[in-house]
Amino acid sequence: MNKTLSLAIAGLGTVGVGVLELLAAHRDLLSARCGRSIEIVAVSARDRSRDRGVSVDGYKWFDDPVEMAEESGAEIFLELIGGSEGAARDACDAAIAAGAHVVTANKALIAMHGSDIAARAEAANVSLAFEAAVAGGIPVIKALREGLAGNRVTSLHGILNGTCNYILTTMRETGRPFEDVLAEAQTLGYAEADPTFDIDGVDAAHKLAILTSVAFGCKVNFDGIHIEGIRHVAAEDIAYATELGYRIKLLGITERTKTGVLQRVYPAMVPVGAPIAAVEGVYNGVVAEGDFVGTTMFEGRGAGAGPTASAVVADVVDIALGRNTPTFGIPTGSLSQTPSQSLNERVGLYYIRLMVQDTTGVFADIATTLRDANISIESAIQRARTDSGFVPVVLTTHETQEAAIQEALSLLNKLESVVETPRMIRIESI
Repeated sequence: MNKTLSLAIAGLGTVGVGVLELLAAHRDLLSARCGRSIEIVAVSARDRSRDRGVSVDGYKWFDDPVEMAEESGAEIFLELIGGSEGAARDACDAAIAAGAHVVTANKALIAMHGSDIAARAEAANVSLAFEAAVAGGIPVIKALREGLAGNRVTSLHGILNGTCNYILTTMRETGRPFEDVLAEAQTLGYAEADPTFDIDGVDAAHKLAILTSVAFGCKVNFDGIHIEGIRHVAAEDIAYATELGYRIKLLGITERTKTGVLQRVYPAMVPVGAPIAAVEGVYNGVVAEGDFVGTTMFEGRGAGAGPTASAVVADVVDIALGRNTPTFGIPTGSLSQTPSQSLNERVGLYYIRLMVQDTTGVFADIATTLRDANISIESAIQRARTDSGFVPVVLTTHETQEAAIQEALSLLNKLESVVETPRMIRIESI
């Protein structure tokens, strides 16, 4: 057996502790698969005295992860701190400068600085691996970068945030409002005390930026993503979606276009028979379209100690075996600077929900407004007057352009008969 593989672990939160537990539980199995034993030579975290449920007494302790990266001598540096700036970024840079391979679960870091860090790793002849940064334990990075290497991936869509998927699934199953289900998700530990990154779509956008780069061979471009969250999705929208044959999912979608790449994150209605519609609860799912393979789908737990630790250790095993695949599938110098396409150019179907006065001519005003914006109505649902005296009206459109819908929503909002801000959800025919 070759010499021992040495690891330094920065960050002993949920994922870091999960890695410690996995390495201890599968020590012999991993040694057999790596062809060498694995030894943790150093750890770093903010609080040395915290009870983590596992002992860290036998490891050399560093209060500063950057110092650990510089001085531990570890062959692989595991960055499990989180955050796109500060200690996480500085420690990765220090580890690469010291000649260590870097494995990270940090989607924000890779989404914001992945291309630059990968270039430094490549120049230093070390690996930068981040399977755990996207979709937890689902090996989607490896699948795109290696399993589909013979394909030109044309599009990709997925459920990339388990918190939002849990909230939307529970709202559909129970009919309860968003705020109520969010509070439950926080109690159960599925949502953070500050859930902003999850429910506003930022977490999913970080992951989509990474997937886009791996799938299309372009530089990571987080700023090119249109991002919307799920705060505005109401229980009645979910009920109407069910009636219309759809389910609402927070989707990350990326596709090649004639002029560049269109990346977007938003709640969308998907046909109930679509593969992604069946991904429920805290699970993630990713669907990729390749020109030779066709449609492929990956599903599993997208977060948590076990699944994420599984992905981290898979990267460790690859490095131990000398599998040095380019970070984003091709050398960083060959990554394209692909233009971002505006969402205004999207063409598709739309759902619109209005609350209107119960007066003569209201529907005619709505139809005229949509006609003037060159939008054709596919279906309409009008319910009985509510206790407030107003009438809910739900419309779906034929294919139209995003810019036209935005113009129509602005005009509808100005009608005296429309008493609440119009609600729109895009329909994705996937």
